Amino acid sequence: MHMARFPNVSAIAPDLGRIFLFMGMVSLLPLLIGLFYREFALILPMASAPLAFITVASFLLRVPRIEREPPLSIALASVAMVWIVASFAGALPFTLGIGMPYTDAVFEAMSGWTSTGLSLIADVDAVPRTLLFWRSLSQWMGGIGIVAFSMALASRSSMTSFRLYRSEGRSETLMPGVVATAHQMWRIYVVLTLAGVGLVLLSGIPLWDAINISMTAIATGGFSVHTGGIMYYRNPLLEMLIVPIMIAGALPFKIYYLMYYRKETRFYTDPQARLLFLLITAGVVLVTLDLVFLTQVPLLVAVRESLFMVTSAITCTGFNNANPFAWSSVTVLFLSLLMLIGGSSGSTAGGIKLSRVNLGIETLGWWFNRLYTGSRVLIPFRHEGKGVRIAVAEYEVSKNMLVIMLFVLTVFAGSILLLHLDPGAGFDSGDVIFDVVSAISNVGLSTGYVNPEMSVAGKWLFVLIMWAGRLEILPVIALALSLSGRFSQKRG
Repeated sequence: MHMARFPNVSAIAPDLGRIFLFMGMVSLLPLLIGLFYREFALILPMASAPLAFITVASFLLRVPRIEREPPLSIALASVAMVWIVASFAGALPFTLGIGMPYTDAVFEAMSGWTSTGLSLIADVDAVPRTLLFWRSLSQWMGGIGIVAFSMALASRSSMTSFRLYRSEGRSETLMPGVVATAHQMWRIYVVLTLAGVGLVLLSGIPLWDAINISMTAIATGGFSVHTGGIMYYRNPLLEMLIVPIMIAGALPFKIYYLMYYRKETRFYTDPQARLLFLLITAGVVLVTLDLVFLTQVPLLVAVRESLFMVTSAITCTGFNNANPFAWSSVTVLFLSLLMLIGGSSGSTAGGIKLSRVNLGIETLGWWFNRLYTGSRVLIPFRHEGKGVRIAVAEYEVSKNMLVIMLFVLTVFAGSILLLHLDPGAGFDSGDVIFDVVSAISNVGLSTGYVNPEMSVAGKWLFVLIMWAGRLEILPVIALALSLSGRFSQKRG
């Protein structure tokens, strides 16, 4: 893409350059882990990621800035490109360090940046700590959002920055400027992470494990430093201590901001928070009953497993303390629904988002009121207790339904393609659909369908699904249309 031919891209290139520069700087942190644990053979392979980021950044920063605001389509496409470049660069340490095939390494990196947690590493315990920390760090950075994280380190705020920020699927505004908002999110994120480390340490596990678990739990990512995941520890106290960390990552970060700066407590008044706690409560009751009566699990074990698994599913974390595929199919189907719904907007969680579910419920009530009321009566649309103009309401409702429709269509299209790509894999359609829902919602729970023996085409399709789900699909479509020449470049 020649910059002179695309002035809108030239206008945004320096901002993208700063994003990659900050990513390169942060990517140096695993080198300190390598030095601390004397994994000297991993230093050069790990250095390949920051080197790649800084090389791309230096190229983009040299592009002369054109002082114009690029259209939203360019911002959307640029953010989608940031995430794919991050995965290509983030894959290098896995390939150079432990010899992973590059396709598998890109899958691993995309799973990290998108905070998904699906993995193609057969033996995580054999992976050097440098690369284990790199996996955790990528999930931690991806959880808050690559653009949001980078903006927190920036000193320049503009409409371009705002469009990049919003194009990443972020809608929260804590303060007037996007950089100020990103700063506050970053501070909240660090405090929650450190609090999580302290909480997890109460279970008696080592500091190394606690740091990695807290980073991936607050990011609702799910990577672990052991092949067995959380089940490796056989520690019920640890499981219960992780539950509030997962919930903290799935709540709107605006709640923490209001709590600290304005002394307002909204855990039970915020519509998304209320719906999250309601779904967790209802889910625990339902899954516990299923486990007791359909799977014959003892009551106390059923409560422990259901609380952890339901929370992991709805927050899109992907940790597990039980094998859900030993449960009845109806219980697994319910987990799939929770995964697809996901956590709050303005959180680290994936999925369709609770805000869209709330808006959908409000829309149903609005439409039924209009249906049973005379045509001359104007029924106002109320969102979160406030009246909204009809034109605005109809626009927001249509946009809301578009994203939900795209999620559902992607699940079905992806499942059908995968069943054609790997017809003899030995998994039924339910297994495939479950893993596709897990990928698009950035959860990480798997039936085992996602494994190193998958076809190369299947792996790349999962990369695409994780990428699209994290960005809520529209930026990926914008990038595809831009590359195909469907978006005309307006000059002037």
